[in-house]
Amino acid sequence: MTSFSALSNPLSGHGIGLPPAGSPGANFWRGALALAVVLVLLATTGWTAIREHDGTPGPYAAALLAWEKGSIAGRQLPDPDDEPASVGRFFRSLSTAQRERLADRYPLVVGNLGGAPVKLRYLANHRALLKARDVERERVSDERLTDQGRHTASRRMHRFESLLRPGRQIIAFDPTGSGRAAEVFGDLDRARRVSVVVPGVDTDLLSFEKSGEPYAAPAGMARALQERQRAAAPHIPTATVAWADYTAPTGLGVEAASGHLAEDGAERLDNFVDGLPGSRIALFCHSYGSVVCGDAAGELPPRVSDITASGSPGMRVDHAGQLGTRARVWAVRDKDDWIADVPHMEVGGLGHGADPVAPAFGARRLSATGAVGHTGYYVPGTDSLDNFADIATGSYGSVTCATSDPNCLGVSA
Repeated sequence: MTSFSALSNPLSGHGIGLPPAGSPGANFWRGALALAVVLVLLATTGWTAIREHDGTPGPYAAALLAWEKGSIAGRQLPDPDDEPASVGRFFRSLSTAQRERLADRYPLVVGNLGGAPVKLRYLANHRALLKARDVERERVSDERLTDQGRHTASRRMHRFESLLRPGRQIIAFDPTGSGRAAEVFGDLDRARRVSVVVPGVDTDLLSFEKSGEPYAAPAGMARALQERQRAAAPHIPTATVAWADYTAPTGLGVEAASGHLAEDGAERLDNFVDGLPGSRIALFCHSYGSVVCGDAAGELPPRVSDITASGSPGMRVDHAGQLGTRARVWAVRDKDDWIADVPHMEVGGLGHGADPVAPAFGARRLSATGAVGHTGYYVPGTDSLDNFADIATGSYGSVTCATSDPNCLGVSA
């Protein structure tokens, strides 16, 4: 049987279009969802194979084990699962030299530790990236690897070198498996308003940025939003995070149709947002990222003022009021986005619920004039990007509503 990941993948963020309505391609998602149900049933009745693992911890897991046994000046190191406020107090009690010593000894832990000073996390992740790059550089010439293995190592090495360029602010990094990362644009310590871009399927270290399609990748999306915010409201200190720090589904399959990776991602997103500075935070959630935001919504801190879903397959609820948040919920979809053909339903844990741009869902519907396709929402000059910037800066009076929802405004900062 052909696996889902081998099929054409409209959720991948690569701009693949959907064939005309009524063609087999237009019904692809419906067929995929039905097949996914069958696969889940087979899995739960013992017919699918169980993957074997050698039990060797990855780089981040190994770093955590070392951290648990470590200390500084005779003091036990904080639990990485502690509240960011508690972690922050610990680091404030240390000298500058002690902080940097921890970043040098445990770069992967400090670089991902909510509550640790922002600039210390940048420093730690820079050091972690140097080590990860050197590992891949050795793998490039390792004759024990296949040609494909060496090619992948080369791609990862070049990605790490890109992330190491001067001026880049990496606030989360984990090279384990396909990898995770998050990057800050702007001055996060000084920002009053912080935007977090949450991307969708097929997001990993290799797809974190794309030179050919910059606005279809997390780094390009966040950079475009930050630049638009700065142009629209230069008097408001802002920062934007490209948050690809969760394990996204790979390809179109059971993972993309189900919510278990979204649930894990939601927990990570909640923890990340808890540790952010800034008085107001806005989430901008694209494609499967909106599923993550939907799951996270009920646990987000009150500082999260807005949640915007673009090109969404659903947010795991039937109505915006069921998200469990007081944040304003916005939704946008352009007329060329094939996501409209995804069956907005939930059956046996598969599918992601109601369509966020349907009037009955209750979200405030935004204009996407100028945006083309599933990955066009962050392209400069589009209504969607302008609207995101207005929401991020609290400039609600400048928001352009969808023609089907002329009453989406009426909000104050």
